[in-house]
Formats: sequence, C-alpha cells, structure tokens
Amino acid sequence: MGLKAQLEAIIYAAETPVTLEHMVQLVKESVAAEGAADDAQVKSRVRAALEQLVADYGTPDHGIEIRQVAGGYRMSTKPEQHDMVRSFAKSLKPPVRLSLPALETLAVIAYKQPATVPEINEIRGVDSGGVIATLLDRKLITTAGRKQVIGRPILYKTTKEFLMRFGLKDVNELPSMEEFEKLVAESFQSELIPAEDAAQEGQDDSAQGEVTESSDLKSSA
Repeated sequence: MGLKAQLEAIIYAAETPVTLEHMVQLVKESVAAEGAADDAQVKSRVRAALEQLVADYGTPDHGIEIRQVAGGYRMSTKPEQHDMVRSFAKSLKPPVRLSLPALETLAVIAYKQPATVPEINEIRGVDSGGVIATLLDRKLITTAGRKQVIGRPILYKTTKEFLMRFGLKDVNELPSMEEFEKLVAESFQSELIPAEDAAQEGQDDSAQGEVTESSDLKSSA
C-alpha cells in the first residue's frame, strides 16, 4: 500500500483531526523500510504525500476535501456541497440547539478570548451568566483560568469543538465580525431555540451558572 493511501485511510477513519506528528508515528516503520534514513526524512515524505493528497482532493471531481482544522488534518465537505450534506446530517441526528443570546455570547468570546462574564456583559449590554452554562454544556467554550484582578473572575475561551464546528484551523482564521455573524446564522439557522424555550433556558442556565460559579469559588478558596 502506498503512503498516500495509508494517510488517506487514517484521515478518513479518524473522528477528529489527525496531526502530522501522529501520522508520522503511524507510518514511520513502513516509510523507513522504503529507504528513509532518519526521522527528518520520514516526516518530509509524509508531509509531501499529504500535500499531494490535499491537491488530489482539491479537484472538482471530489465533493470532499482534506484540509487543516484545529491543528490536524480531516476530511470535510466542500463549501458548494454544504447545503446537501447539512440536510443529510439533520436527518440523522438531533442538531445542536442554541438560543440567539447564546450565539451572541459565543461570538463575543470567540473574538475577545479569553474573556470574563463581566467583560461579556459589558459588550452585550445584558447578563450573559446563564447562557455561559449552555455553551459549556455544548463544549463550544471552556474555562481558561482566572483573571488576576479583584474577585478573580473566570476566563472563558473557545474549544477544539468550536473550531471543528466552524471548520477553522485555529482562531486566527476567524473572519470579520460581520462574516462570522453570517456564518453563525447559516450554521444554526434552523437549530435556534424558539423564543419561549430560550427564555426558560435563560432562567435554568442562570441558576446553573450561579451554582457553577459558587462551586468554583469554593474550590479556589
């Protein structure tokens, strides 16, 4: 089996993006058997094969592509096929349902990270403590320590799940705020929680957020 075929099989089978280093370790023995003198040559051959594989999938004949996302390589649908695959995916599993306040809060965290709840509240003009719990539960954000100011509020940042959800290599690939808002709207357009449910979510999450914050304060005391 050729090196490109091996790498293709690995990327296809992986549930999360596979790093270059991981693939190097997996194919190291077979590449060395083909004449690679040292680790540097093995890595060079794997990188070259990956570049060829990416180019192969980049042709119009393929509906999927191989690209770098969240620090690794993964297969993903080409943009022109998103509508078709989105319809297919929604027929298979329940969507990630978020309220508009949660989406707004996610956008603020994405561009201002790491950010505290008071900082997010100041930008949005409303209390965001409740929806933070929702975003944590969906694994779209995570804690990033505490800010070294009075009260030591918790800092929040986006996660690898966030990068995967939006097909980003890292946060440096985030588009402008206007483009991101459009991307969010398209990604969750039919997955928004109705207004009455969102209000109840806010009440429930607010209580959950208070419990979480209280527990964190106790554990840090």
